[in-house]
Amino acid sequence: MTPQAQLALLAWLPIVFYLFVLFPPRKAVIVSFIGGLLFLPERALFMLPLIPDYKGMIATCYGIMLAIFVYDSPRLNSFKPGWVDVPMAIWCVCPFASSMANGLGAYDGLNGTLTQIANWGLPYFLGRLYLGNLSGMRLLASEILKGGLLYVPLCLYEGRMSPQLHRIVYGYFAHPSGISQSIRYGGYRPNVFMQHGLMVGMWMMTVAFVALWVWKAKTFKKVWGMSLDWLIWVFLFIVIWCRSTGAYMYLALGVATLFSAKWLRTSILLLFLVVLLSYYLYTGATGTFAGDEIVSFVSERLNPERAQSLAFRFNNEEILGEHARERIIFGWGGWGRNRVYEYNWAGELEDTAITDSLWIIAFGVNGIVGLASLTVSLLLPVVCFSLFRYPASTWFNPQVAPAAAQAVVLALFMLDSVLNNMYNPVFPLIAGGLSGIVLNPVENLNPTKRRSLQTRPPTAKRSKRRAWPAPHLKR
Repeated sequence: MTPQAQLALLAWLPIVFYLFVLFPPRKAVIVSFIGGLLFLPERALFMLPLIPDYKGMIATCYGIMLAIFVYDSPRLNSFKPGWVDVPMAIWCVCPFASSMANGLGAYDGLNGTLTQIANWGLPYFLGRLYLGNLSGMRLLASEILKGGLLYVPLCLYEGRMSPQLHRIVYGYFAHPSGISQSIRYGGYRPNVFMQHGLMVGMWMMTVAFVALWVWKAKTFKKVWGMSLDWLIWVFLFIVIWCRSTGAYMYLALGVATLFSAKWLRTSILLLFLVVLLSYYLYTGATGTFAGDEIVSFVSERLNPERAQSLAFRFNNEEILGEHARERIIFGWGGWGRNRVYEYNWAGELEDTAITDSLWIIAFGVNGIVGLASLTVSLLLPVVCFSLFRYPASTWFNPQVAPAAAQAVVLALFMLDSVLNNMYNPVFPLIAGGLSGIVLNPVENLNPTKRRSLQTRPPTAKRSKRRAWPAPHLKR
């Protein structure tokens, strides 16, 4: 960690406070999250006693919560927990149960629980607190587009010159591998200030997809004075420029969901994705997943190189899954106990399998309880939003479109979590906002125009009776 990285972390707290002075609280929360995600240094931290270390997005959550206590404390009293919040609550306290079940002690469990709350619980809670209606999700969509626009020139630079911005600004590479994992398709995969190029690809895919949806629904026409008519093509080009095949696949699946909702007026494709994800996680956790058949299909019909990558991933997950099933309820707890080790030729322990995906990490560390609670906390708001609150026939209403787009993106993030471990706090923030919408009554999408009140008093009604002439006017 370099002095400039330390300085950026220390300066971020007063910057968050200034954002609450500059903007209304709701917008300040969103801008703080997106600003921290886009520009804070990676692998930089200040160790703190008892509470999670001050680093990255945890630093953002600390700053936001302190600013809320100072500038908007009455808002905290308005929060009312609901049934849809239960899975996230279980996910947050699961590390304590895992530590106690493995004899690691209450202190270790409490520390793990606090870390889980800072990483997942606080973004979800802030989404519930500030984004639990259609206008809140509309504002979040607007700021996502602005954040994506800020990253456009940075991605263009790194795609041509290699990922150097984090090193130039903070003095070291964001990822320990340097640029070795960024060389793709005759160029470079941008990292900018994020953990990995895959994370940047997922972010820019989110920006492009949300932009496409709100442009199609005519929710927004401009972003910072620039027309969405041509910004759409800029965002789509940047997704290609990020050189992430996963982002290509997610965007194609999102667009298919969009047009099936528009033409067929059904959310069946989104619900099918949720069911498919749930089935995959079930078979992976129980050890009944048929990975060999998928590898054979991909090798024969699609791409042999991609098939080798899938085979490597499935083999690792099979080893890790078998180890995790030995502590299937609450997992192995922390300290790397979820991994599988063996002695190498030098007599040193080394990993037998690589933990790439979020789902296998959650399953190994916190067991089936942790995996189920994480999955349900992210997918339940999507299902309830699309089935019980705003069906697909309303998704192109300008008021509903931003929330619908982000519901689809949340499901795509869960799909990415099956393959990668690229944590992004914007997604639990979206989950919190959607949960608030699920708990609130359906909003009126076609409000009638009220007549403006007249300033002058109403005129007296004219009598329909015939007015007789005055007596002195009679002949």
